[in-house]
Amino acid sequence: MSQKSRNRRAHGREDTTASPAGCGDTARTRTAAVPRGQLKGKRKVLAEPSGAEALTVAKRRRKEGEAVEGGGAGSLGEAVRQARLRVAPSVQEFKYNKKRVRLVSESSDLKDAAKGVVYWMSRDQRVQDNWAFLYAQRLALKQQLPLHVCFCLVPKFLEATIRHFGFMLKGLQEVAEECQELDIPFHLLIGFAKDVLPAFVTDRGLGGVVTDFSPLRVPMQWVEDVKERLPGDVPFVQVDAHNIVPCWVTSDKQEYGARTIRRKIHDRLPEFLTEFPPVIKHPFPPTAPAEPIDWSACRASLQVDCSVKEVRWATPGTAAGLAMLESFIGERLKSFGTDRNNPTRAALSNLSPWFHFGQVSVQRAILEVQKYRSRYKESVDGFTEEAVVRRELADNFCYYNRNYDKVEGAYDWAKTTLKLHAQDKRSHLYELKQLEEGKTHDPLWNAAQLQMVHEGKMHGFLRMYWAKKILEWTRSPEEALKFAIYLNDRYELDGRDPNGYVGCMWSICGIHDQGWAERAVFGKIRYMNYAGCKRKFDVGQFERRYDPRKLGQ
Repeated sequence: MSQKSRNRRAHGREDTTASPAGCGDTARTRTAAVPRGQLKGKRKVLAEPSGAEALTVAKRRRKEGEAVEGGGAGSLGEAVRQARLRVAPSVQEFKYNKKRVRLVSESSDLKDAAKGVVYWMSRDQRVQDNWAFLYAQRLALKQQLPLHVCFCLVPKFLEATIRHFGFMLKGLQEVAEECQELDIPFHLLIGFAKDVLPAFVTDRGLGGVVTDFSPLRVPMQWVEDVKERLPGDVPFVQVDAHNIVPCWVTSDKQEYGARTIRRKIHDRLPEFLTEFPPVIKHPFPPTAPAEPIDWSACRASLQVDCSVKEVRWATPGTAAGLAMLESFIGERLKSFGTDRNNPTRAALSNLSPWFHFGQVSVQRAILEVQKYRSRYKESVDGFTEEAVVRRELADNFCYYNRNYDKVEGAYDWAKTTLKLHAQDKRSHLYELKQLEEGKTHDPLWNAAQLQMVHEGKMHGFLRMYWAKKILEWTRSPEEALKFAIYLNDRYELDGRDPNGYVGCMWSICGIHDQGWAERAVFGKIRYMNYAGCKRKFDVGQFERRYDPRKLGQ
């Protein structure tokens, strides 16, 4: 494996994100108020709002840059707030790129006598730097209507544990507080969106629904289910607030690899990589605020595994995420280009949990990091390749390939070579429990697994080695992929994410890669081994850091 190839791949699973649907069971919401202004006639949801009197941003009471992990006391947070204000006083005075938006429903006309607009928040769990939130406020400002934010919480989601739900709920609590400061009611709806959101819209007479975008099958099905149950006269639109270039704009097909999508993304960056306007204090509030949310009761109601504990190194929420970005720029960015594939060096951004839950915008991170390109060109270009090209390639794969987490989703050459070598003798065979507990013959693999179990994060370079060894030590490629995804989704804070699925598919099924020299078990799938790792970094140092005796195992 060449150094160039390693550099292209290592960060792809390091700074990832897609959010679970939610969790919880006990919060209540209050009905929306009568709006302060209803416009007659048909109103196009996708139409450009007309110019209006400038709206100023109220001074926010909470500090967005609270210190965390040595990330400083908020200088970046304040700079970001000022940057938003410089670009426009509000989204109503901003030239919003409507290519970010697509119509989900058949109707695009906002009905007469609408009493508000709602943003159904899902993947992108933040207020500022959120194109979906901004579009919803744009519509509400144009029509002089109240704006509501809803989040639909279910008691469990795939392999997510209290580690994931705890991180998400604390981030949502910050969202709710910020919404309150902006006179935008935040509603926690309990249950699947199809069961609670249409009723919420109907009961409050809301005239339009905006949601964000995920390429994964379950969230996509949620959107389809809501579409079927919403009143026919309520327009429903979706905004890709996660990718810099919207997934459906970048390409209309599954791209073969980074080399085929890179130019398509870079050609569009001048159009889409812009500063954000601010979400402002909403001038058309409902007559009554949303009911307070009992977050403790919500957490207590979860039906998730509580044995996978929350981690201490990552504080949830946008404020902490921006502080981590600030610490990355100030302390680790200079080393990213040369040391990001060395698990014993502090060179990674560590932003993957905040990216995954949508608590920090990838676009914000790129805007800030690129300011240092003249000083750290290799590092900035490397970070952009991984956080933009590789990440958006992962969304492309999951969006256009419904078998994104199955061997059936691999290229024909990979399926052929894996099938030919499926019966090859394995040097070792491990059960899932042995893998989960880090009890293999390989101390490096065990250390990587224990890092993930205890910290909720495995170093990006080792994620590749880790997954490839699972292929080597299990009975079939299907079992290997199943085990890798299970462990990743159970322990990684950024589990259940397009980058996670693509990382496992790249390692085990050769997605976005090419055929290599044929060998036993792997066939033509790229191979990695312990000796190769020893040539790249101090393996012993990493093994000692995550020795099971030190970790109490």
